Amino acid sequence: MLPRLSLLLLRTFPRDLMAARVASRAFSTAAYFRRSPTLFPSSSVCFHASSLCSDSSVFGGRLSALRCEDRSISKVFASQRGYRKVRRRPAKSRKEKELELNVDICIEEQLPDDSEILGIAEMLRLNVPMAMKLAFDSLKNSEYKTREPAVDDVGCFDTVELSVLLCNDEFIRKLNKEWRDEDHATDVLSMSQHVPELKLPILMLGDIVISVETAARQAEERGHTLIDEIRILLVHGLLHLLGFDHEISDEAEAEMEEEEELLLKSLGWKGKGLIQSANDAETNGMPHIDNPDDCRENLTHELLKDRKKEGSLRFYKPKFSYIFCDMDGTLLNSQSQVSSTTAKALREALSRGVKVVIATGKTRPAVISALKMVDLAGKEGIISEFSPGVFLQGLLVYGRQGREIFRRNLDTDVCREAFLYSLENKIPLIAFSEDRCLTLFDHPLVDTLHTIYHEPKAEVMPSIEDLLAGVDIQKLIFLDTAEGVATTLRPYWSEATRDRATVVQAVPDMLEIVPSGTSKGSGVKMLLDHLGVTANEIMAIGDGENDIEMLELASLGIALSNGSDKTKAVADVIGVSNDEDGVADAIYRCTF
Repeated sequence: MLPRLSLLLLRTFPRDLMAARVASRAFSTAAYFRRSPTLFPSSSVCFHASSLCSDSSVFGGRLSALRCEDRSISKVFASQRGYRKVRRRPAKSRKEKELELNVDICIEEQLPDDSEILGIAEMLRLNVPMAMKLAFDSLKNSEYKTREPAVDDVGCFDTVELSVLLCNDEFIRKLNKEWRDEDHATDVLSMSQHVPELKLPILMLGDIVISVETAARQAEERGHTLIDEIRILLVHGLLHLLGFDHEISDEAEAEMEEEEELLLKSLGWKGKGLIQSANDAETNGMPHIDNPDDCRENLTHELLKDRKKEGSLRFYKPKFSYIFCDMDGTLLNSQSQVSSTTAKALREALSRGVKVVIATGKTRPAVISALKMVDLAGKEGIISEFSPGVFLQGLLVYGRQGREIFRRNLDTDVCREAFLYSLENKIPLIAFSEDRCLTLFDHPLVDTLHTIYHEPKAEVMPSIEDLLAGVDIQKLIFLDTAEGVATTLRPYWSEATRDRATVVQAVPDMLEIVPSGTSKGSGVKMLLDHLGVTANEIMAIGDGENDIEMLELASLGIALSNGSDKTKAVADVIGVSNDEDGVADAIYRCTF
């Protein structure tokens, strides 16, 4: 594990030297400004590279092999925060005065330890000094008319320092908002720290902040690799620090574009410069979107601000180890299906190490059936016969390897009374016995339990005694209209069962009778204890009254907007509805 340090260099400048010079571009916006000493939090992985350059037109035609050295200021800064020191390479002896390039390649804390990102950071240790050398060489005798000459003769300095920070959209968005008052992510920001008035022997060139998340999207759009795109952004940001600004005039844009192309070609790096890519996109009719969130509808601005983009979770660390999720009205939409958007979000969460556990009133076979339709059932999916889960409103709980750790059965007398009521009033009633469904007569509503809700096809038994013989029943479900449940069934059975059983509702047209003292929430608590997981590690998503305890238990409880008022009242967050991919939205907005 690499140490996590701050990108911040321990220097303080007067506030009047921190004026901002901002440059933005369609699709790829770069800002150039003087930075505050408190700009970055002390939380980033940092690679340090030092390079000596000599024998060129400015400082030599040769770039030595990279070396690392311990600088006392860096040692103090690291030790003060208790971070591990970055490994250093032995320093070469200096035979003559040479310009030293000190480069820090940093990874912001919220970026996960992704092997590709770590590899890119290592590659940049070599690439950045090379780009600096060639960029400095090009400044000598240059005839650019629009470049600000604050950084001109680098040969008068002993050392040049530059930091490059790799981050995600969330981090760069905050910087963009704070420093440019633009509340959206961008691809690269350049922050100058050079103050010519101080006449220092060190050229503190500044910082380049690159969103790897945005870079990955642009790389895909432009048909090259992520490292190619990051190199393009690096060149763009470096030129801003050297005084180029494509925003001030067409001539300035042309000069910076020319220098971008020249540097990329000289370095042998693939891809067009950022300015040319943006111009090509405009020419090809691609819309300019300063803020991608403006395109989304049906969500408030605040929801949009925090929502990660699809395919971007690899650039974030999970906030939770587990997601406990309800099925009907939550994971399933109004057609009792898992949407493709929700399925994709679930796969992304799984790929990032987040475990998804189902907590539902359904049987396990019903859940397997529903998720099999989107290839999320089985060993590599969310649910299988060997995965943990809470079923039948917490009356059946399966732990590690899918082994049963809890079962609670309904009182037989309550079952008998309920089936007598069903026969007398011709209201269909289903008994749930582990993975089986039992009833006394056929009815269209009974069929929907199988055809729509994925439950096992109900077995019609010849009599009440035959139905009750030799089986343990965990719960009963009456099927009726929403009005019939609300006005007749619920009042009657709430009174009839008293302390022998409890009535609950997951959907408006079904009334469930379950053993007293049990609930989905208690089943979740039991499973957490079995797995050795604390409530602080889980996020829970639900919609019905039967989800209330689960949402209260979780570190973050999310009720979808289609849920009951009582459920939404106890939730930490109210998400969008199940027909608006509420679970996917919760994953992209809250899990990472």
